Amino acid sequence: MPAKFIFVTGGVVSSLGKGICVASVGRILKSRGLRISALKLDPYLNVDPGTMSPYQHGEVFVTQDGGETDLDLGHYERFIDLELTRSSSLTAGDIYANLIAKERRGDFLGGTIQAVPHVTNDIKERIRRLAEESGAEVVVVEVGGTVGDIEGLPFLEAIRQMRNQVGRGNVFYIHLTLLPYLSGAQELKTKPTQHSVKELRAIGIQPDAIICRSDHPVPAALCEKISLFCDVPSRAVIPLETVSNVYGVPLVLEASGLGDIIMEALDLPGGGAAGLDEWREMVAMMDRPKAGLPIALVGKYVEYPDSYLSVREALRHAGLRHGRDVELRWVHSEDIERDGPEEHLRQVCGIVVPGGFGARGVEGMVQTVSYARRHEVPYLGLCLGLQVMVIDWARNVLGLRGANSAELEPETAHPVVHIMPEQEGITSKGGTMRLGSYPCRPRVGTATGAAYYDGGADLGYNGGDGAELPCVLERHRHRFELNNDYREALEASGLIAAGVSPDGRLVEAGEVRGHPFMVGVQYHPEFKSRPNRPHPLFVRFLAAAAQTIREGGQPPLPLG
Repeated sequence: MPAKFIFVTGGVVSSLGKGICVASVGRILKSRGLRISALKLDPYLNVDPGTMSPYQHGEVFVTQDGGETDLDLGHYERFIDLELTRSSSLTAGDIYANLIAKERRGDFLGGTIQAVPHVTNDIKERIRRLAEESGAEVVVVEVGGTVGDIEGLPFLEAIRQMRNQVGRGNVFYIHLTLLPYLSGAQELKTKPTQHSVKELRAIGIQPDAIICRSDHPVPAALCEKISLFCDVPSRAVIPLETVSNVYGVPLVLEASGLGDIIMEALDLPGGGAAGLDEWREMVAMMDRPKAGLPIALVGKYVEYPDSYLSVREALRHAGLRHGRDVELRWVHSEDIERDGPEEHLRQVCGIVVPGGFGARGVEGMVQTVSYARRHEVPYLGLCLGLQVMVIDWARNVLGLRGANSAELEPETAHPVVHIMPEQEGITSKGGTMRLGSYPCRPRVGTATGAAYYDGGADLGYNGGDGAELPCVLERHRHRFELNNDYREALEASGLIAAGVSPDGRLVEAGEVRGHPFMVGVQYHPEFKSRPNRPHPLFVRFLAAAAQTIREGGQPPLPLG
């Protein structure tokens, strides 16, 4: 069976949740036994999001093969439960860079390069290539931005052409739009949706289904009106009211009949309702009242929580495993520098310090680590979170005055964190870090090893009966690492290498002996967490946090 393609566009305004929509459609179709892949088309001119500020675009999601991609790929992986590659992310900058490189090599033999056909052909080729590489029966494609954006026109033209080239029965267009509510009139308005579809049809794309986002219930009469003016069957006008739990969106769309509509339109095998019973039970468990568990996330970009989207979701997944609601306290590391850690951390049962770049706010993170160490508060450090853990230990336990990372203070007398040898001399910023999945061998007798091999069997981490634990694959995004010149002194004083690369050269995980849970890892375990299969490090961390009682706390009461 040739691959089928579902294209999701957005109208009226941005940030409607196209990524959640794509992920939900993927979940519905996978639950019907189909092989699914997903692709994000981003019209901006950056080659990838790797050099973009978290304040502008949220977190950079790293794929297993080292692609630095949009955070929407995290939604796809978590909802559909698959591992994507860099082929699932395509930007206008990537397309143009590729075309210009071809032109400079003379590949076009002096021909004139144009948006149509050269740009559009390249976009279509990349879409088809993903279908071939993944072996997917259905590829769900999100077109970033909003219909009407100038930079998005080549992508819309490309997906218009796809229907003729792969066959009309192999393409399905979904348009996600907004129904604004006017409080004065006390009604939802359909005119912006009508104009958005008009714009789309002017390009040559007739949507097969319209998903209408709203903060209020959508009357059937409005769906009929949209059907009439937008020339879409009334059953294919799908209301999607704002939900409190995004993992419930696949259930809403399936209940609205979208799965059946897609299956019929694309003549896909495997009729009948989607097998979403396990997903439904998981969502019900999420929505049940549970005892709270206060956890602080101390970071540099907390003003924009999407900067730590995967960390937030990984904590939520692990909380579900323990039957607890993680109450996330967003703490800016610069506030720690100003006020001291006690002011912000005295009531939390666990602390997470996630990744980041640059010196701003790092001293607040070091103070946070010191507080967690001295007060025996469970701590999980991710990437930079491991490095500040090493800096604190070197300064305050080993007594190495001024110890620091060479990234933050190049002239420090004690560079306990330094640049990786293979990173020396690299000046280009984009796509040049240590990226993607690398093996880590957890150490026997450590909390890290116990997390993977005592409680991680359902994530594929099993075995480990011998003296040496098997390696695990984790995703990385960094240039700097623990300096092995200080490794022996750190270990002798109680900060041990709890996980190393297979050759023993790189420290992948460190932990403090005798602490309830104080673990830092050089990688990003949050990228591999799933709602139904939380990452074992987060599970172990929250297990320790659940046993911690802080100021004003008490053991949770059974909620029945």
